[in-house]
Amino acid sequence: MRLPNQKLARNVTLINLLVSAAALSLACAAFVGYDQISFRRGMVNELSVRAQIIASNSVSALLFNDAASARSTLSALRASPDVIWAGICTVQGKSFALYERMRTDRIPELPAIPPGHMESHVFSSGDIVLARAIAFRGRLLGIVYVESDLSVLAQRRKEYAGIALAVLLASMVAALLVSWLFAKSVADPIVGLAALARDVTQNKDYSVRAVPTGRNDEVALLIGAFNEMLEQIEQRDRALREAHHELERRVDERTAQLTHANKELESFSYSVSHDLRAPLRSIDGFSQALLEDYDAQIDASGKDYLRRIRASAQRMGMLIDDLLNLARVSRATIQKEKVDATALAESIVVDLRRAQPGRDVDFRIEKGMEAWADPGLLRIVLDNLLNNAWKFTSKRDHGSIEFGFRRENGGPACYFVRDNGAGFDPKYADRLFGAFQRLHAMTDFAGTGIGLATVQRIVSRHGGSVWAESAVGQGAVFYFTL
Repeated sequence: MRLPNQKLARNVTLINLLVSAAALSLACAAFVGYDQISFRRGMVNELSVRAQIIASNSVSALLFNDAASARSTLSALRASPDVIWAGICTVQGKSFALYERMRTDRIPELPAIPPGHMESHVFSSGDIVLARAIAFRGRLLGIVYVESDLSVLAQRRKEYAGIALAVLLASMVAALLVSWLFAKSVADPIVGLAALARDVTQNKDYSVRAVPTGRNDEVALLIGAFNEMLEQIEQRDRALREAHHELERRVDERTAQLTHANKELESFSYSVSHDLRAPLRSIDGFSQALLEDYDAQIDASGKDYLRRIRASAQRMGMLIDDLLNLARVSRATIQKEKVDATALAESIVVDLRRAQPGRDVDFRIEKGMEAWADPGLLRIVLDNLLNNAWKFTSKRDHGSIEFGFRRENGGPACYFVRDNGAGFDPKYADRLFGAFQRLHAMTDFAGTGIGLATVQRIVSRHGGSVWAESAVGQGAVFYFTL
């Protein structure tokens, strides 16, 4: 079966053809060029020999002004079909004798002999002309010129071109044969391996295997390594599926356990809400009744004890409420939407001022703040943080509370509540957000120690974080992100 994609074999064939053609072309060009240079040099040497013979035989004709003898000497060139023109000139430059293979009355371009030399030559587009000095006993008598055409050279070029073409065709056939052998032994197995890898990727079927070639070469090693890799992936995939099924089973079990635990927690919350509140209300109510109905029979110490009993019962009620709120925000479903954080904070400030209208506190709330959060849970966060700031600035003659936000390096908005209140020792900052953790005495500042734990729980459920910075007596800043 022929594989649908044979780009590798085609590319290798094309590369073989190009390399073979380039190598042969360069080799033929070098060979032809060398042959042309050698042949031209041989023609120059051959013409030089003929010119020397003519010059030697023309000395006496020039000495005795015997032009007929010079023409006779030149006529011997009829035996050389490549010589198309020859002539002898006197030292004064006058024509002394002339030979033409065909009558044209044409005089070719004659080369000048440089001083100190005996001959010179010049090539033109279709011929070569050589000039040789005729001298006798050191005295220049004249110059012989011989012109030869280059038809033989052109013929050799044609012959070489035919040979080069034949060799090029033969090399192309050989390159095609080599490429076919390469495709059968290397390209086809690799292309088949690529097709199998594509099928495995698409179908996720790791049980298939590549067919071995039966040879002991690199391709066989590649196929063996690929099959081994498929086997390892198949084993890991099987183990992963088994682990996934086991994980799903455990998740189902844990979900059932959590569901049961949540039901127990709801039952406990109901019990705390109803069963514990009733005795606390009785303790508080009967203590108040004793103070009101038996005021005359109870001395000052007894009244103080009863007041402490009432305060403890009321504090216990507050603890129950805060614990229930903490449990409620931990289990509440979050419905995020765009919230006007500025308006939310301003409504809380109105409630604070209404509760203690005599306080001198300067509130600064940044305008236009928005947040993507659950509106009810975000109100609990701001209510706790602003109430804390209000509480811990109560001992200041002039309190200052600020709510704003900042954004750095394109990160999420970081909201903060800053006050100039009592502050806290920064080395205890890690204890702030735990339940029942207090850094101030109850006699200084009231509270249950649950508020910041509730803030941390809500912020964490929104995917954010909360932290604080402070120093004793210098106020505090609480930061949170959503």
